[in-house]
Amino acid sequence: MNQTTSRPGKGLGIWSVLFGLVLAAIGLFFAIGGGKLVSLGGSWYFVIAGVVMLLSAIQFFRRRASAVVLFLAVFIGTLIWSLFDAGLDFWPLVSRLMVPTGLMILAFLTWPALRKREGKAPLAKVSYALAAVLAVGMVVTLVQMFQPHPTVAFSGEKLPLIPVDKAKAQQNWDHYGNTPGGSRFVALDQITRDNVKELKVAWTYHTGDIPESPTGNGAEDQQTPLQIGNMLYLCTPHNNVIAVEADSGKEVWKREINAQAEVWNRCRGLAYFDATKPLTQPTQPGSTPVADVNVAATSTCQRRILMNTIDARLIAINADNGEFCEGFGSHGVVDLKQGLGEAQDPKYQLTSAPTLAGTTVVIGGRVADNVQTDMPGGVLRGFDVITGEMRWAFDPGKVDANAVLMPGESYTRSTPNSWAPMSWDPAMNTVFIPMGSSSVDLWGANRTPLDHKYGASVLALDATTGKEKWVYQTVHNDLWDFDLPMQPSLVDFPMKDGSTKPAVAIGSKSGMIFVLDRMTGKPLTKVEERPMPQGTIPNEHYTKTQPHSVGMPQIGNETLTESDMWGATPFDQLACRIAFKEMRYDGLFTVPGTDKSLSFPGSLGGMNWGSMSVDPNNHYLFVNDMRLGLWVQMIPADTSAISRGSNGGEAINTGMGAVPLKGTPYAVNKNRFMSPLGIPCQKPPFGTLSAIDMKTQKIVWQVPVGTVQDTGPFGIKMRAPMPVGMPTLGGTLATQGGLVFIAGTQDYYLRAFDASTGEEVWKARLPVGSQGGPISYVSPKNGKQYILISAGGARQSSDRGDYVIAYALP
Repeated sequence: MNQTTSRPGKGLGIWSVLFGLVLAAIGLFFAIGGGKLVSLGGSWYFVIAGVVMLLSAIQFFRRRASAVVLFLAVFIGTLIWSLFDAGLDFWPLVSRLMVPTGLMILAFLTWPALRKREGKAPLAKVSYALAAVLAVGMVVTLVQMFQPHPTVAFSGEKLPLIPVDKAKAQQNWDHYGNTPGGSRFVALDQITRDNVKELKVAWTYHTGDIPESPTGNGAEDQQTPLQIGNMLYLCTPHNNVIAVEADSGKEVWKREINAQAEVWNRCRGLAYFDATKPLTQPTQPGSTPVADVNVAATSTCQRRILMNTIDARLIAINADNGEFCEGFGSHGVVDLKQGLGEAQDPKYQLTSAPTLAGTTVVIGGRVADNVQTDMPGGVLRGFDVITGEMRWAFDPGKVDANAVLMPGESYTRSTPNSWAPMSWDPAMNTVFIPMGSSSVDLWGANRTPLDHKYGASVLALDATTGKEKWVYQTVHNDLWDFDLPMQPSLVDFPMKDGSTKPAVAIGSKSGMIFVLDRMTGKPLTKVEERPMPQGTIPNEHYTKTQPHSVGMPQIGNETLTESDMWGATPFDQLACRIAFKEMRYDGLFTVPGTDKSLSFPGSLGGMNWGSMSVDPNNHYLFVNDMRLGLWVQMIPADTSAISRGSNGGEAINTGMGAVPLKGTPYAVNKNRFMSPLGIPCQKPPFGTLSAIDMKTQKIVWQVPVGTVQDTGPFGIKMRAPMPVGMPTLGGTLATQGGLVFIAGTQDYYLRAFDASTGEEVWKARLPVGSQGGPISYVSPKNGKQYILISAGGARQSSDRGDYVIAYALP
């Protein structure tokens, strides 16, 4: 009999000690970390909870029922604090309450035995009932973790579908952004929000060029293909060009270029020109005509594909057979390093598609970030589409930007450059160019007045002459790498009086959207110059104000507070809170300094090169974003004698140690603002898809996009499709069938959302992730509408591939 009663007592003792050790470890962590947080001016919750938890642990060691009462006090205090600190925001509450709730259930299950040991009424029914209530709450929460939680929920009436006018139905996707103005909208409606669930794989093609790097430094597949008739034109990370049949994926020809570069091997897109078609001349009074070109009717290359390469060439290829266009440049190739001076790889590359503006091929160039002060210039150039002869150059480092180079002269070094896609308005014969910053990105003490004029600006140039029409700046003296990263969207912007005005809409890494008059460059929505804090770097050109586009919604750039710090558990949340309070942070435009400062959303996003898509019928903009803060620290160092610093790759943003900014008095340390588990420190979502009504200038809906299924802490796949919203890299496609497609997530899916409500209505599992832009077209051969995506692998994923996949209705 004694043996029988001693076994439960012994088991209770072992359990109480083990549970007490867990509480003691947590309590000690909370007390020490919480004390550190309090010393930084942060929340008192952790230190108080930690102390009471330690007291509870001691009582568990003593097998006292009061241990549960003490922990109940911690739990109730945690619940009250969580609601006060996070409100009813789902994911912040999960990170604060799930671990304490699990511990509370175990404590309640232990309580009757502890009370019985002390000779008290066990209160078993009460204890088990409370444990059951909490367990049900955890199960409900677990279920909710697999449901999307919109940051802006749709409310209102669903928009009706507008049938496509057959006379205006799309025939070709013959520009990078579908239209010259980058609409990414297809006037096709075979596939609609009502039947999209029936979409199936129609065919799959393998390009044979598999990207090798998941870090951003090496080769990545980021292409948006072209479609002309029943032909698709693809490009690969090493600039191989392939033509396949649009209805079957059957290869027609392949031109292997196999371009190589040290970093940033990628091809985002191509341009197409058909000399047999009549030229479109501008209709806006005073516009310069599109220049005529002469092509003999018997010559080859009437139809041609144009491509920028990562090793700085402009290539023209016969669209019918893949042969080089011999009459273009030197046997089909123009050397784009001419006039740049010293510009060896990886200092100067081209990753975005060339822009076809009438008969002028306009190109910019990627000048590597954060390498050194002496870099190639960001000269913009226009070339004859037939001969490859340069028609004009725009050097942003010269007062006479169109001045012809003298023999032996180079374009101005280290000027603002344009690496992202451009847009062209045929009615004005004007090219709209998103500009970046001068070298180096984080230090601007050597910048000139012209650097300040053109950096982080939208620049409008005459496509035929290269003459400046206007320039509008979105960031003054950019010290955050907030270059304009996307193709400007040319939209008919609805005005308050019911009319529309031709406009340029562009998103930025700072999370702002600017809407400018296409004729003048003046803002059509309210922009405020707000005062900015100053920094301490000697001779830096700090600006007193920065433009804030307050007339349009701002996406994911809210000023963070300690309460916004997050973690999968309370432990990494505490670590993030301490890290946040240890940094200097003044909001969006926190200037870099020799202390550690936080930049949010950081140079990787807000919005990036994937660009916006437009629904012209309903005047909607569709915007996807990423929210990955960076911490930055400038380190005083003599970099004058350093032979080489950064190679301009992504490693500088992933904590690879101090990187010299050659030619400046500083090196720089940068890293993503992540928890110890490798999760962004601020609360979810980390990436969203938003619909903006241009009529009201409000967000109609905003939903998290992407799950943690194919990613997770320490690079381990969680295999749990929880839609927390992940950073996106790649653009969207809008259709007249009431759909928005996106694939640029960290999980391996192509998704379709209802354009009216933001509801996810279809998704297809991809073999690997995608950073490509989806397109849609109808094959003239079989009359079917297809959705097409290229999938080579998501950023931060080791899974790589070379897939091009087309979907159609059965």
